[in-house]
Amino acid sequence: MSGIVKVGAAAIAAAVCAVVVRKQAPELALTLVACAGAVILLYCSGALRAVVELMDKLMEAGGLSPQVAGPVVKTAGVAIVTRLSADFCKDAGEGGLASAVELAGTVLALSAVLPLMTAVVETLTGLI
Repeated sequence: MSGIVKVGAAAIAAAVCAVVVRKQAPELALTLVACAGAVILLYCSGALRAVVELMDKLMEAGGLSPQVAGPVVKTAGVAIVTRLSADFCKDAGEGGLASAVELAGTVLALSAVLPLMTAVVETLTGLI
């Protein structure tokens, strides 16, 4: 709980500073927001490491192969990067570029999950 309070406080502080600076130097405001986002992501990296370790333990306990769980993790990663990139482009006033990033994220997410879909189809055809 205290982690999200720290993240929220940092985000609000950066947003307020960006609003104040945006009128005089919009490029500086964008840089400030990007740096704040990077710091927040770095702060969360420890929690992400714990999630990955738990997923590894669960995969071992469940007898799942990395070929099954890998596409799910890749798809989640693509979704996160797509969202962050598109939001950054929108903040920069580049709505068209944000739309292109979202479309590319959708295509790449589908591409990342293809091995899992193939495995499901093979399992189903083996049952029939």
